[in-house]
Amino acid sequence: MTQKSKLSKDLEKAAKAADAFEESVKEMTFDRANEAAAKETTPQTQMSQAEIKKSKGVYLKPKRTISSREKFNSSFEKEYNYKKEYVSFIAENKEIIGETLDFWTKPFAGVPAEEWEVPVNKVVWAPRYVAEQIKGCKYHKFSMEDKPTTVEGDMTYYGSMVVDNTVQRLDAQPVNTERTSVFT
Repeated sequence: MTQKSKLSKDLEKAAKAADAFEESVKEMTFDRANEAAAKETTPQTQMSQAEIKKSKGVYLKPKRTISSREKFNSSFEKEYNYKKEYVSFIAENKEIIGETLDFWTKPFAGVPAEEWEVPVNKVVWAPRYVAEQIKGCKYHKFSMEDKPTTVEGDMTYYGSMVVDNTVQRLDAQPVNTERTSVFT
């Protein structure tokens, strides 16, 4: 086998590997990313049920409110009334442990935008839409991983493939008290 033929075969293999990598990147869609497995983490706050029952919880209200010029669509009134019910939960900041959560909400068109400051690792009461927004704060982490790409006879070729997982940045754990607090 001449050196040129060996080089051309190696170039063909590299081109196939590059095509396979490009195909795996193209397969990454938002739907597939949303189906990615979430990393399992343990809750930061370890409170017993007795401690939860003793704590009355902090009732939150918006820090600031900015009115809306839009007209509220009355066909969403039933859903809005459900979302604005107060629920009990423990908020967690998994990126910067112990830092208070500060964010804006505007659950429906026609309702004011509200700035919330939510303390973490304490039992709090806030509208359901606040807890759901906290629960939805996650991102997708893409990384490269060496995996077998092709098998030819006795030879296995390894290459980089895109692997993704979901990381929960903020979390809201429901708290069971005498009152109903299930929000998801």
